[in-house]
Amino acid sequence: MTDYRSKSLWWNTLPEELATSSRYALHSDIDVDVAIVGAGYTGLWTAYYLQQRDPNLNIAIIDAEVAGYGASGRNGGWCSAYFPTEIDKLGRIHGRESARAMQDAMHDTVTEIENVVKAEGIDCEWQRGGTISFARTPLQWQRAQDYIHHWEEWGYGAEHYALLSAGEAKERAQATNLLGATYTPHVAAINPAKLVRLLANLVEKRGATIYEHTAATKIESGKVFTTGGVISARYVVRATEGYTKTLEGQKRKIVPIYSLMMATEPLSAQVWDQIGLAQRETFGDFRNLIIYGQRTADNRFAFGGRGAPYHFGSSIKDEYDQHSEVHPALLGVLAELFPVVADAKVTHTWGGPLGVARDWMASAGLDRKTGIAWAGGYVGDGVGTTNLSGRTLADLITNQESPITKLPWVNHKSRNWEVEPLRWIGANAGLQIMTRADHAEDKTGKPSKLAGVVSKLLGQ
Repeated sequence: MTDYRSKSLWWNTLPEELATSSRYALHSDIDVDVAIVGAGYTGLWTAYYLQQRDPNLNIAIIDAEVAGYGASGRNGGWCSAYFPTEIDKLGRIHGRESARAMQDAMHDTVTEIENVVKAEGIDCEWQRGGTISFARTPLQWQRAQDYIHHWEEWGYGAEHYALLSAGEAKERAQATNLLGATYTPHVAAINPAKLVRLLANLVEKRGATIYEHTAATKIESGKVFTTGGVISARYVVRATEGYTKTLEGQKRKIVPIYSLMMATEPLSAQVWDQIGLAQRETFGDFRNLIIYGQRTADNRFAFGGRGAPYHFGSSIKDEYDQHSEVHPALLGVLAELFPVVADAKVTHTWGGPLGVARDWMASAGLDRKTGIAWAGGYVGDGVGTTNLSGRTLADLITNQESPITKLPWVNHKSRNWEVEPLRWIGANAGLQIMTRADHAEDKTGKPSKLAGVVSKLLGQ
């Protein structure tokens, strides 16, 4: 039997009533109005808003494991307005107005989740402290300035994205070698497992049925084939993100890429006085290979980054959640930022797959001919984006035209990833290029030409 508490710090620290589940598996054929495959954020937010739109809908949600088993219960706990596709790319394809509307919707989404959390009494350790991104080398400082200038060109001022001087940055966090930073208020730190488990309880209380330990094997118009029976439904929602490859015929739609995390023991007030992050600001920096962290509600560091390899054939295994090189390296990077934690005890290490579409474009949509809806491809920015997915799919399924159903990601279809071994070669080449780019930049102080190759290679 799977030890769910081992899946992340967040799962491990859940109160007993949230960590355990008495939900049954499906053991017969059933008929419902809406069948949702995947009991993570996407599936649960979709159910939540469908219940608001039409309380009479009969909704069934299935999961191969338990609600919140995947990325929803293991991520970095950033509820952010970040969207995986660059606003410039959206502008080139859909026009400036549509690109702006997409970003505005992402800003509004963080506020929407905050309002729901408060209204529904969801205790997920929410604190909207924003995100500070450090610039610790001249090259990173130039990137920070370019980043803010870029948002200014799109009409977003300092109330959305601000450039901080070294002094201003140090007022928020005492990272080493600070030359400056950027700051956005559109991020909240949360306990993601609490959010997903409480959201599951909420939609269940309002009439949805969640079948756990029920794996979907195939979806088609009006049908979900599972290990426990066939679900017939007018609408079928694919909300499987990094696990989409487990569905028949879907292996190349979304690629699972692993992200890894670690957590320290709770740190003393004296240590935090030396670090800062008094508002629980989430944090990262302007290196090429992504890092991300937060100060948790119980005063730990939860810190993660990319660096784990893509596994041939889009393979997903529990053993990939641990990595003998990446996890120790994460503590090294964190101690580089905040030397006072160098000797801190690491209490948790974990990881899991996130989902990436071939063009790095998240999407939400509904094929009205088949009744099949989908959302995903968040590239690790799903805590916020899934809520927008849920509202969008609820509007589409209940046939309500709204501003969010007109956004440029709606009904977007990414092309499939390449067949193996090309997929393995391309994904891991991109990882190596970004890693080497950071090393090269540290040595030369100049932008790495290799870093630009990755965007072209992955079609960003």
